[in-house]
Amino acid sequence: MVAPRKRSNTLALAVLVCLAERPMHPYEVATTLRQRHKHESVKLNYGSLYSVVEALEKRGLIAARETERSGRLPERTIYELTDLGRREMQDWLSEELSTPVKEYPSFEAALSFMPAMPPELVLSLLKERARRLEMVLAQGETVRDVAAKRGLPRVLWVEHQYEMCLIRAEYDFVVELVGDIELGELEGMDFWRQVHEEGLPVEPPPEWLD
Repeated sequence: MVAPRKRSNTLALAVLVCLAERPMHPYEVATTLRQRHKHESVKLNYGSLYSVVEALEKRGLIAARETERSGRLPERTIYELTDLGRREMQDWLSEELSTPVKEYPSFEAALSFMPAMPPELVLSLLKERARRLEMVLAQGETVRDVAAKRGLPRVLWVEHQYEMCLIRAEYDFVVELVGDIELGELEGMDFWRQVHEEGLPVEPPPEWLD
C-alpha cells in the first residue's frame, strides 16, 4: 500500500542531516549540499533555505548556537540540532526509506491527458522526449565513470544510480509507447483518431467505465 505523503519538504530534511554532522550557518549548509551534489536530489535555493531554517527553529528542531562575523560580511547565525530535531530526522529518514508514497509526476499527468492532442502530434512529442532521455542517460554514464575514477564509494552516489534507473525505465516505456502508436497497436487508437477527425469530446464511452 502506498502511503500519503506527510513530510513533503525534503530541503528541511537535508538541513537536519547537515546539522546532525555539526553546527552550521545556513550558507554553509547550502555550500555543503552543493559540494556533495545533493542539490541534484533536493531542490535548493537560498530564499527557501532561510524560510526552512526559520520554520525548523520555531518547531524547536534546531536552535541558534552563536553568531559569527567574517570581515565586512554580515553576521551569520550558527544553528545546531536539538534532541527533538535529531529524533525528527531519524523518524523522517526512516519513513522515507521504508514507506512508498504516492507522488504526482508531471509526465504521468500529461500521459493521462494525452488523448486531448492528435496522435501524430503526440507521437512526434514522445519521440523528442525519448531523444532527450537518451541524452540524459548518456550524461549519467559520464557521471558514473567520473565517480568510479575518483574512487567514490557507491554509498555516496547511490541516489544517482536510483535516478538513472528511473530514467532508463521511463525511456524504455516511451520507446515502447512510440512503437505501439506508430504500429497502431495501442488500444483505443481508433477512438483517439475519431475524436480528432470528427471534433468529438475526449470522453470515453460509458461501457469503458463500467
